[in-house]
Amino acid sequence: MAEALLHRQRTHRPPPPRPPVRPGTLLGGLLRTARPRQWIKNVLVVAAPAAAGRLSSPHTLVQLALVFTLFTACSAAVYLVNDARDAEADRAHPAKRHRPVAAGQVPASLALAAGGALAVLAPLAAARLTTPAVAVLLAAYLVVQLAYCLRLKHVLVLDLVVVTTGFLMRAAAGGLALDIPLSRWFLITTGFGALFMVAAKRYSEAVQMAGRAGATRALLTEYTTGYLRFVWQLAAGVAVLGYCLWALEEGGVAHTSVLPWRQLSVVAFVLAVLRYAVFADRGAAGEPEEVVLGDRALALIALAWLAMYALAVADW
Repeated sequence: MAEALLHRQRTHRPPPPRPPVRPGTLLGGLLRTARPRQWIKNVLVVAAPAAAGRLSSPHTLVQLALVFTLFTACSAAVYLVNDARDAEADRAHPAKRHRPVAAGQVPASLALAAGGALAVLAPLAAARLTTPAVAVLLAAYLVVQLAYCLRLKHVLVLDLVVVTTGFLMRAAAGGLALDIPLSRWFLITTGFGALFMVAAKRYSEAVQMAGRAGATRALLTEYTTGYLRFVWQLAAGVAVLGYCLWALEEGGVAHTSVLPWRQLSVVAFVLAVLRYAVFADRGAAGEPEEVVLGDRALALIALAWLAMYALAVADW
């Protein structure tokens, strides 16, 4: 009898307590749930037009601003729905427990309603203000990402693929909005670069939550750190190879520029991957936006890469 009671005490643990609610308005809580720091991912919509040298036209800039805003609305919708569904699990996480929904600042029902409204309005606005292709892409993005929130985040390997696909859709949106053909090397580099960051994020979560990963993300118990390390190392290698093939492609080599900026940009790209891999190897890449925005060396490398990339496009 005593053994049965002890077993029940061990297996029926009480839910983790809610953290103290941060002071702030309801609107501020909704904004925090929309993850403003994650909006930097949506800058990918500029990548294809920038590579094609199409950023000088006012029409182009207006279209890209619209696509950026619409993708931001869609991603905010996904975050709102995700946090409403994961509130209980987030309370067991040392950092996620302070999210507004998990902390009780924003009711889960309100987060779901706001997310649903954005998910409906964003594709409708895209159909009216941009091209049909962009509207279809945004609708597909929402379907895939909401399916991820509801089910696919619990499917081994497919969870990595779905998150990576979100980055690819962002990169493709800018090209579709302006009818710009997308290079195969551009898609390969973007896709595997995204997989590198996603796998590094999962690896960092697995390292940081060792022994209690199932409380916050059940799928982490299915992955081994060795497997996730293999994935991010493989993805980094393919991304670098794809970028090198793009940079050395004969049809894109400039003949009138002062220096071969396109080829030289490979150095900065490889350095950026190596620098980010330092954080991945330490298990400190759980928040990619903090790594990208917070590391000064990585920021300087990124600026150098952007400068060489711009000079290559301008054929200066």
